[in-house]
Amino acid sequence: MKRALFPGSFDPLTNGHLDMIERSAKLFDEVIIGIFVNTSKKSLFSADERIDLISQVVAHLPNVKVIQQGNQLTATTAKELGVNTLIRGVRNIKDFEYEQEIAQMNHHLAEVETVFLMAKPKYTHISSSILKEVLHFGGDVSDYLPTVIIEALARKREQNEI
Repeated sequence: MKRALFPGSFDPLTNGHLDMIERSAKLFDEVIIGIFVNTSKKSLFSADERIDLISQVVAHLPNVKVIQQGNQLTATTAKELGVNTLIRGVRNIKDFEYEQEIAQMNHHLAEVETVFLMAKPKYTHISSSILKEVLHFGGDVSDYLPTVIIEALARKREQNEI
């Protein structure tokens, strides 16, 4: 069985992320989305909220599951899960250079391979960080997010959490 881990903070999950997940689900028997907590970023959604929201978004993909990764390296999580492939999306050369270094270290640490999927042109300019910045100032980012995420953001805005 070919299994892969797609690690990330996914805060929030974008249509670009979803595209990568759907494409990965066609390549692997099982895709595990690993929700990481990025301590260098202020979270919009808690880890539990992200697990719930992303699980709803990928419900149409029977070979995809969502987990919270512990406070550890991606390579360690992959080893514990028995996964020998990581999935990473690449939007541009800057992403590639950054991801290449991480891929080499993950291979060193756990002999895990990284598969890079190129972002579709319509998603190359978006990132969760950029979308959060636009949201902070009241901009419309609905073209870049799954409906479930848009609805969750609206609830947060109503509760003055954004």
